[in-house]
Amino acid sequence: MKNLYGLKINELEEYFINLGEKKFKASQVFEWVYKKREFNIDNFTNIKKELREQLKKDFNLNLIKIKKVEEGIDVKKYLFELLDNNYIEGVLMHHDYGYSLCISSEVGCNMGCKFCESGRLKKIRNLETYEMVEQIILIEKRENIRIDRVVIMGIGEPFDNYENVINFIKIINHPKALALGARHITVSTCGIVPKILEFANLDLQVNLALSLHAPNDEIRNKIMPINKVYNISQTLNAIKKYLEKNNRRVTIEYVMINMVNDSDECAYELASILKGMNVYVNLIPYNETNNFEFKKSKRINNFKNILLKCGINTTVRKEFGGSISGACGQLRSKEV
Repeated sequence: MKNLYGLKINELEEYFINLGEKKFKASQVFEWVYKKREFNIDNFTNIKKELREQLKKDFNLNLIKIKKVEEGIDVKKYLFELLDNNYIEGVLMHHDYGYSLCISSEVGCNMGCKFCESGRLKKIRNLETYEMVEQIILIEKRENIRIDRVVIMGIGEPFDNYENVINFIKIINHPKALALGARHITVSTCGIVPKILEFANLDLQVNLALSLHAPNDEIRNKIMPINKVYNISQTLNAIKKYLEKNNRRVTIEYVMINMVNDSDECAYELASILKGMNVYVNLIPYNETNNFEFKKSKRINNFKNILLKCGINTTVRKEFGGSISGACGQLRSKEV
């Protein structure tokens, strides 16, 4: 039995056509599910009872649960309990322009980045599409808000759960579902090259972010095991091909770790490998945890100034959620 939150509208249209019904029934179901936020199929009153009974045999609207909420300044972290009793986390941030939500895409993560809490819990499984959609649905319902932006940067590597993540993007972007603009959706990858190339061909117009975090293979090999599979040259070549096809600026994420990747030499080398590319660098203050010896860099502004001097557009990420272990690199359920 499939969850309705995991279906694209064309899949539901095909379902109704196969039943001998008109495909507009799919739009009626989406209206109940996404606009009216109705969780009981019996209450889909403009659909005849016999058809509602068939829907109940084939689909459900089972919901994951918000198990715990922690609050900080302009930020809330949610612990979700899945139907199989696994846990994930999501982070809601309040900005001047509205609300952004960082969602998880996997239970655990196999990428093993040395500075990231999420990778300490090895991947248990992919999240299903509906489990990603429901993170948004439940938070909007609980907080009585409209989420303006979604970033797929929580627990897990999105391109390691590629098909479900793409379905999720298509659902939340659809005007009859959550109608979230493509340019308000960001997917972040640590650099799975074949999937970057596949993603480039989809023409989804969503934002792509690359977690680079080092200017050369020597440093990146030490902190990001993925680099031993796809090195920096291969990864940036894939980004260049993405840019050729989409002409959409890519974010280069770079976590600033004291005495690891924050030297002047690193800044100049980073500027050199990114020169001429339609990218901007987002410098991320490292969020310290008890489980790693890494420390936050004290040289962020200096690093930024070198990049700017070299003609590389650069910003420093605003710090959110450090007090509740909800910041970048800190997501890992305390329940585990």
